[in-house]
Amino acid sequence: MSTETTAEAAMTAEGSAPTGAATPPPIRPALSPSRAADFKQCPLLYRFRVVDRIPTPPSPAAARGTLVHAVLERLFDLPAAERTPAAALELLGPQWDRLVAEEPALATMIEDDEHLTEESWYRQAGALLERWFTLEDPTRLEPAERELYVETEIDGLTLRGYVDRLDIAPTGAMRVVDYKTGRSPSEHFEGKALFQMKFYALVLWRTRGVLPRLLQLVYLGDGEIVRYSPDEADLRALERNVAALWAAIARAAETGDWRPRTSRLCDWCEFRPLCPAWGGTPPPLPADAGVRAVDPRATGVPARNED
Repeated sequence: MSTETTAEAAMTAEGSAPTGAATPPPIRPALSPSRAADFKQCPLLYRFRVVDRIPTPPSPAAARGTLVHAVLERLFDLPAAERTPAAALELLGPQWDRLVAEEPALATMIEDDEHLTEESWYRQAGALLERWFTLEDPTRLEPAERELYVETEIDGLTLRGYVDRLDIAPTGAMRVVDYKTGRSPSEHFEGKALFQMKFYALVLWRTRGVLPRLLQLVYLGDGEIVRYSPDEADLRALERNVAALWAAIARAAETGDWRPRTSRLCDWCEFRPLCPAWGGTPPPLPADAGVRAVDPRATGVPARNED
């Protein structure tokens, strides 16, 4: 997975630095499972999020998911016997206050939504937490890691992301757990969720030298759990898949060709008004589009919601 073409594409997009100019920071190609899934779904979606970086208002579903994840992370700070549904519900207020302090737009999201009140907001999030207790028993769990940032480099490309929970048995066997606050997908969309989990498994395998024993998706929307046991062939195939995907991203960065790919998911796309497939017009490409496309977070570790 060579980065030479990628670097050349970025330099072509940027032009050569003038004599005496400050040396730009080195390009650090990087990919997360979410951004990889964006490109697989639609190259133009990847462009809007990574290259144009078009701001979008927080959605109630995404914000509720962030809140529930925060509570489930903090719940394990308590002694095992105190990890009860009531304790989880008590964490909702403080965790929401912390999230709003970090992103004030979350507060106006509730105020501007005629279908939401503060009471209904906490009730909806609380229902998801209570359902989790019917699926797992936190008094019997001692996670090795929570909200774990993982990163590895394969042939010049950094793969990175955040794992919700990593359980390690006394035998050393690893279980990778991801919470989903929506409903479990149909078989048609299940592969996308498993792609994310295999991505994490690949990074953990490469960094720790141990193949995760189990990948577990916990769907709080309908109380389903999806489990998958990867093997080396799975992860080597994923590595080839990621290499091919990165080559396609590098070509798009070089040519500026971010054509849309329509599907049923277009009905939920927040960028549909800008999409030419639906009569819209994308904004002009930024001057540094080539660099943005291949090094979307050159300044450091990605934000949690960009994994």
